[in-house]
Amino acid sequence: MEYRDCLQNACVKLELEGDNKDAIIAELVDMLAAAGKIKDRDAVHNAVMARESQMSTGMQFGVAIPHGKIDSEEELVAAIALKKDGVDFSSLDGKPSRIFIMTISSVLRAGPHIEFLAEVSKVLTRPSVRKKLLQAETRDEVLEIMTSEED
Repeated sequence: MEYRDCLQNACVKLELEGDNKDAIIAELVDMLAAAGKIKDRDAVHNAVMARESQMSTGMQFGVAIPHGKIDSEEELVAAIALKKDGVDFSSLDGKPSRIFIMTISSVLRAGPHIEFLAEVSKVLTRPSVRKKLLQAETRDEVLEIMTSEED
């Protein structure tokens, strides 16, 4: 499965409104619910928060990848959003997170979940990609940056 197949225009937001980790997670879950990508909004929210309580998904370089697994979801779904001012996400490097990618997948299938996380992490380690994302002005532009093979 290509991670690019999971990224869709309806699940992209150029500027999140939340100003803390809990609000950001709720907003990302609401994006997936509004796009009809998840069946049970509360169960998804609880799964992501449970995962977050184990260890923060705030990585480094301003990237956070909150995720969760749930039995009511059959396919992997994802949302991507930006918060240009950044928010404290208890990141590994202690810096605010500005780029958020949430993924939800089935507890029954670990492979796609792990592949997605690995591929997205690889793309977002490139400084040029992060810079372009934070300068993006449209959802289509965000998707183009995330799905481009070029640096």
